[in-house]
Amino acid sequence: MDIWNKEKRSAVMARIRSKDTKPELIVRRYLYHRGYRYRKNVKGLPGTPDIVLRKYGVVIFVHGCFWHGHEVDKHIPAAHHDYWEKKIRRNKERDRKNKETLVRMGWTVVTIWECQLKPKAREQTLLELEYVINHAYLERLRKTAAKPYLPAEDEGCPRVAAEEAAEYGKED
Repeated sequence: MDIWNKEKRSAVMARIRSKDTKPELIVRRYLYHRGYRYRKNVKGLPGTPDIVLRKYGVVIFVHGCFWHGHEVDKHIPAAHHDYWEKKIRRNKERDRKNKETLVRMGWTVVTIWECQLKPKAREQTLLELEYVINHAYLERLRKTAAKPYLPAEDEGCPRVAAEEAAEYGKED
């Protein structure tokens, strides 16, 4: 049974923000002070990630444990139990699809849960986040460095071989 009437409950629920939440601000403030520059809530990407570090190829979702069904803090209200169970299940399925799409697009996807930003775990979580960002950046650099630049023939540079084709493994 709900302790508030319908109007009061509606007003309380309407005040719950989806952007610029306290956990997001904690992560953004940390990243900014460490020298990372980012975009917030990029609508052009699946799931509208909370933080996008384009240079590093990383998107970050900062999830509330209740709304996104974090298994560690699993709690579903007794009032309207079926409604909340379906809603949270749909949220989890939507999150999974969005993350799969982002990974296929070449992004590294990081999810930070609200409970990971509580004072006792915050420092460790943020250090791990920074490690993932730097690792993703180095992987990205390694992939681009592995591809040698070959000018296209239409740029006025014909492709030339340094030597004639040779068959190796045969004696003359």
